[in-house]
Amino acid sequence: MALLSLRNVSVSYDKVEAVRGVSLDVDAGQIVSVIGPNGAGKTTMMLATMGLLPLAGEVTFEGSSLTGLDVEERVERGICLVPEKRELFADMSVADNLILGSYSLKDRSGVDAALQQVYQRFPRLQERRRQKAGTLSGGERQMLALGRALMAKPKLLILDEPSLGLAPLIVREIFRTISSLRELGVSVLLVEQNARAALETADYGYVLETGEIVQQGKADTLIHDPKLIAAYLGGGEGH
Repeated sequence: MALLSLRNVSVSYDKVEAVRGVSLDVDAGQIVSVIGPNGAGKTTMMLATMGLLPLAGEVTFEGSSLTGLDVEERVERGICLVPEKRELFADMSVADNLILGSYSLKDRSGVDAALQQVYQRFPRLQERRRQKAGTLSGGERQMLALGRALMAKPKLLILDEPSLGLAPLIVREIFRTISSLRELGVSVLLVEQNARAALETADYGYVLETGEIVQQGKADTLIHDPKLIAAYLGGGEGH
């Protein structure tokens, strides 16, 4: 049984279908990438999975339907979204942003330990723990967004364009961190335009075009597919 399953999911804005009949799975301990061009429906699919947009079809988590659950209830089940815009509290310190990430935990006894684990994974955040989040660089803001999500002790992280706007060196560091989440037993659903980095990090991949899954397979197979190389993987940095 997959950790997360989407079955025949469609999402519409008014009468325009942005996502049509999408089915995908994320197994426990797996990193799954969804790649595709701008406007393909990748972010729409993630927002609907998180309960931020209405959908037709079925989304299940650990075998139970998420239908009717709001965002907070999905977080309590163990799903966290790190959105494209990172959405930090700019006037609050790094430490306070991280602690806010633990709001869904009913057992508060492990918050300090979780904070220390985040600092071990992101030493730069510990160095800047008293700084306001709004003063951080783009890479540091992405680290803080990831760290804040990890404070909720998720079973599944949904990452929307984590490399957006970051320099190549920082992108490599972020993807090394994403890959290391397997050590924590955290599964990842990764939506990313940097197709090469996404597939190099993932176990399995889906290609979304004009709202539909047009190809899927093991990531190490997709990354050598001539059609995908021509469309998304040329030049080494994706699109």
